[in-house]
Amino acid sequence: MRRSLVVWVVMLVVASVNGAIREALLIPAIGLIAGRAISTIALCLFVLLLTWLTIGWIAPRSSRDAWIVGGLWVALTLGFEFLAGHFLFGDSWSQLLEEYNVFRGRIWVLVLLTIALAPRGCARIRGVLPAAA
Repeated sequence: MRRSLVVWVVMLVVASVNGAIREALLIPAIGLIAGRAISTIALCLFVLLLTWLTIGWIAPRSSRDAWIVGGLWVALTLGFEFLAGHFLFGDSWSQLLEEYNVFRGRIWVLVLLTIALAPRGCARIRGVLPAAA
């Protein structure tokens, strides 16, 4: 599990940089909806790439382990999003929940789905898991 935590910290750093680029460059240049969409897709692709590159190092022993890694990453991401967002950055709870409103063009939930599914999917494709896993 320690290795999966190290990988998640890398994700956190890159997600923070991604967010800064989104706010400073993308949104002013192309607008809120398009800027957020491009940023979200870019982060999903990064998560997939990072997981692809590190799943052998994380070395889940079973399909269950890979799902646990994905679940851990989602829990840590949600915890950071809500706790840091509210207590460090001063966002209201309603502002934070608004990021999950797909009816208003917010597709952040795709990042969470990618984070959840990437360890199992990459482990299976890369052959890290046994065939019966």
